[in-house]
Amino acid sequence: MKKKVMVGMSGGIDSSVTAYMLQEEGYEVEGVYLKLHNRTDGYHERNLGYIKDVAEFLGIKYHVLDLSDEFTQKVYDYFVDSYLEGSTPNPCVKCNRQIKFGAMLKFAKEHGASYLATGHYAKTDGKFFYEADDKTKDQSYFLSQVEKEALPFMMFPLSTHKKEEIIKFGEKLDKAYKRITEKNESQEICFVDTVYTDIIKKHANIDMPGKVLDEQGNVVGEHKGYMHYTIGKRRGFTVHGAHEPHFVTKLNPKDNTIVVGKKESLEINNVEIENLNMFIEDKEFDCTVKLRYRSKSTPCHVKIENDKGYITLEEPAFGVAAGQLAVFYKDEKVLGSGWIKNAK
Repeated sequence: MKKKVMVGMSGGIDSSVTAYMLQEEGYEVEGVYLKLHNRTDGYHERNLGYIKDVAEFLGIKYHVLDLSDEFTQKVYDYFVDSYLEGSTPNPCVKCNRQIKFGAMLKFAKEHGASYLATGHYAKTDGKFFYEADDKTKDQSYFLSQVEKEALPFMMFPLSTHKKEEIIKFGEKLDKAYKRITEKNESQEICFVDTVYTDIIKKHANIDMPGKVLDEQGNVVGEHKGYMHYTIGKRRGFTVHGAHEPHFVTKLNPKDNTIVVGKKESLEINNVEIENLNMFIEDKEFDCTVKLRYRSKSTPCHVKIENDKGYITLEEPAFGVAAGQLAVFYKDEKVLGSGWIKNAK
């Protein structure tokens, strides 16, 4: 008897090829489309049109799972609230833990699936996540908060392939391929069409001119509203009489001020994290850490006490922001992660 795999399908090339690959390998495949936004611009209808083409070609059925209310509460509202509080959110990490490999995995199990597969570029052996072979597409960073109990039920068929191979493989989907290649590549944040401030503007007045302070608390310039800035940003504010670049080092939502300094002011050697999600039991260890998705891995020492992690970097990092994720690696293996609370 064939094992059933539920495939999270978006209508794009990656998830479509994922479904095709698994069917070729002999699995019984069904698709599921997540409705995550209450959009009225034809967004869902277009995506479902692409999925219908692929499903008809493969001869599989697909489901539509409406998680828009849960997504709004657990991901979208978190995104907005984080910027209002002066921190930098990572909604994709929240979505992977609570929506895709939380609610969608539950749905897959309820429908008799042995596994849930997605078009993520990452690897798992059921106990750990690992980086994908294509390092330019690797998404292990975004998966590192998924609960370890979910790992045995997850499949990532694209993990050993490069993007160009997936596109080539997708040509076998015949007419459906021509349609899905019309679809734009998924955005990093699915509900942000342009810039994040367009979202925040719907919920708050972000254009509130305020004062720019130096690290001693002196007023040195003006800015257009603290929600326009993230740690490390170097444009969009004035510093009177400055002859070299200044960078945002701190946001103060309560009085709508931002603090700026020269590049060396962004240098961080110690990071405190909370809400840990660990795949190992060790309370003290050496590894490398990524403090942002696109940042390089930095060697570090980690100590875990009272559900908090304390990271000592072997070489300084720059522009570390509260609200972002610290992900621990040993070579290509993900050891765990935690949300950045403080950095100094």
